[in-house]
Amino acid sequence: MDDSLERLTQPLAGQRVHIPELPDYSVLRHCVRCARCLPVCPTYQETLYEVQSPRGRLALLKAVVEGILPPTSAVEEHLYHCLDCRMCNTVCPANVPIGECILAGRAAFAHQRGLAWWRRLVFRHVLISAERLGLALWPLRLYQRSGLARLVRPVLRGLPGPLARLRIMEALLPPLPSRPLHTTLPTVTPAQGLRRYRVGFFLGCMMSQLFAAESCATVDVLSAAGCEVVTPPGQVCCGSPQDDQGDCVQLRRLARTNIALFERLGTLDAIVTDCAACSHTLKEYATLLADEPAFAARAAAFSAKVRDIYEWYDAILPPTLGNDATPPLRVTIHDACHLANAQGVRMPQRRLLGRIRGIEVVEMEAPSACCGSAGIYNITHPDMAERRLARKLDDILSTGAAVVVTNGPGCLLQLRAAVRERQLPFQVWHVSQLLAQCLRTRADGIPSPGACGQGEVEE
Repeated sequence: MDDSLERLTQPLAGQRVHIPELPDYSVLRHCVRCARCLPVCPTYQETLYEVQSPRGRLALLKAVVEGILPPTSAVEEHLYHCLDCRMCNTVCPANVPIGECILAGRAAFAHQRGLAWWRRLVFRHVLISAERLGLALWPLRLYQRSGLARLVRPVLRGLPGPLARLRIMEALLPPLPSRPLHTTLPTVTPAQGLRRYRVGFFLGCMMSQLFAAESCATVDVLSAAGCEVVTPPGQVCCGSPQDDQGDCVQLRRLARTNIALFERLGTLDAIVTDCAACSHTLKEYATLLADEPAFAARAAAFSAKVRDIYEWYDAILPPTLGNDATPPLRVTIHDACHLANAQGVRMPQRRLLGRIRGIEVVEMEAPSACCGSAGIYNITHPDMAERRLARKLDDILSTGAAVVVTNGPGCLLQLRAAVRERQLPFQVWHVSQLLAQCLRTRADGIPSPGACGQGEVEE
């Protein structure tokens, strides 16, 4: 029999390998290799390598499940080339959850091969709460305030090879607030005037430690809009970094802790967060813990209340904001990947900014294309991250906008570092900072923000 005919008459391979956390084989088989994902995939755009495309990564996972490929470090490495931007999910005609499959593959490899020592250190002992992150950042606060940075930066610029990543990490570091927000923000911030809503505020680790002014502005705006803001102490990381790095054991542990913590607050109209990565992961708790009898219903109830800050602002703020005296400002929106592509939140931010007098919103090309931050991707894959950043900066500059608005902490770090290093003619603001400035006039019937007291724009 002809070899090609013999291959055609052989049965399908089917699933032969069973590793915990592997994506479901039936889901992997739904990929019809139509190539719709290729033009939107950042890594494929930059390399034109099939293995660097979404369907290429699914093919690798399918080959592992079928026993054709062993689960080697080489296969795992290809999974980590993905930025987890979920652009592929938005165009797949078969609705294959490509991004989720790739993360599941990382988790399966972590289960099979174990986490690298540095991943265990960072994602099980450091990035687990604002308190733990603060311990790691204390030397950096001292470094910035002592003036040592001016002496160290010239040395970092000359470091060769892998050591050059130290320069990248130092360049990304923003001016650290003197005190992280979780240490100063009261558990209950009362509504100004009539209380309209009672909301739980999930204060992300990065937001507290690196962006205290931004989250302070969020509390200011919420309070001014009639929200009693309850920020429970003892919050732990949402689990987004652990999800990205394949540590599902720690991810589930963090989810259970946060659910139990917010349950103790009683009745809430919403659980609000001003971090796009946090809002996405918190909404995923329902799926994450669906197989745990003790937490399935509780996780579903928790996730149903989660609102990204854009969604909540859009729902509660008046139809017109600011006044005729508001200075004209051209603004463009950078949609964090975990906001637009993973959650499908695209219109609330545009409706919101369109309601502010004096604001001209100019759309950039591909507003939800990844800026290259992608969690720790700009550290682990600096060359690819830099190429993605260059594209994003070109798109921003083409709009002529004076301000770029986003709510992704990684995006804030990445874009602000680029502005500082390259002296670019625009600023990067969190949306709450823009609103806090626009609402200070009282002209729209909302009291002037100021409950938190640290909401000024910092650049």
